[in-house]
Amino acid sequence: MTELELLGPCASGPSLGHAVLKATAEDFQVDEVLDIPLSGDGEHLWLWVEKRDLNTEEAARRLARAAGVPVRNISYAGLKDRQALTRQWFSLHLPGKADPDLSAAENETLRILKRARHKRKLQRGAHSANGFTLRLTQLSADPVAIQARLERLRSEGVPNYFGTQRFGHNGGNIVDARGWAARQALPEQRNVRSRLLSSARSYLFNRVLAARVANGTWNQAQVGDLLAFTDSRSFFPAGEAECQDPRLSILDLHPTGPLWGEGLSATGGAVGELERRIGEEEAVLCEWLSKAGMSHERRILRLPIGGLTWHYPEPDILQLEFVLPAGCFATVVVRELIDLAPAGQTDSPCVF
Repeated sequence: MTELELLGPCASGPSLGHAVLKATAEDFQVDEVLDIPLSGDGEHLWLWVEKRDLNTEEAARRLARAAGVPVRNISYAGLKDRQALTRQWFSLHLPGKADPDLSAAENETLRILKRARHKRKLQRGAHSANGFTLRLTQLSADPVAIQARLERLRSEGVPNYFGTQRFGHNGGNIVDARGWAARQALPEQRNVRSRLLSSARSYLFNRVLAARVANGTWNQAQVGDLLAFTDSRSFFPAGEAECQDPRLSILDLHPTGPLWGEGLSATGGAVGELERRIGEEEAVLCEWLSKAGMSHERRILRLPIGGLTWHYPEPDILQLEFVLPAGCFATVVVRELIDLAPAGQTDSPCVF
């Protein structure tokens, strides 16, 4: 499956050029934003860990081995890219135990930057945001056009697609999910089951968002929409008055799209008709998600980009810095700007 099939159209116009991302791990840096004051005591040891070319699950296994505890005793807030330089929190459940020697876990791919005790374990999704520093190298684009587009993205936001990373190589997760859905069965392995269910819900959300990008309503509240604030999982229906709420124009309040599961969506009007149509077209996947016990949730359609700044360390390198809410993808910001090509192949650009 192509990127366009997995995500949908861009909202900001044609690509302005091409560049390379992730030529090195330092070109894609992520810092988890976790606003939790640590108590300094308790049976959980929290670690601020820097990883390079290492995924979160492997880092957790290494910490577990070094600490001599089962991997189930290791918790983290979210998964981070492998091909990147990332800094994120982990917690180790160590009831009645002293701080272990974790030096065996450390090498050039993993460093422990900070440690502190706390009374509670780190919960999945506990982080509020992620800070990104991206370096686009081998850039070929008009700086004036780049400047104008970035100013537009900063003021208008971008479609909040799930990135292609969610769907596996060439959309393989969706192919597998359709196979299981056709049999109305679930994989026995918990991690596989979770990955395929998540990919299917993300794909259906992207289909709704793609349709609203195409008709120009992805960033506009419609009567019948369900609205949500940027950092809230609750939502409320939009009538005529709600569609005029000034918080929509400052990117604090947004229309939402469905994360399919049990229960009916409360959307109405043209929005409800659109979501029902896509649900009917993907009835097998929707039924599969419902029978799997997934609950119906909502996700904002418009992604505000916090603190977006940029500069050129070299004439052909553009460095972007910004903050996104947890669960959102930096690559969907970049795709509204330029095409990304593998290192050494910028003469034949392709999307990343």
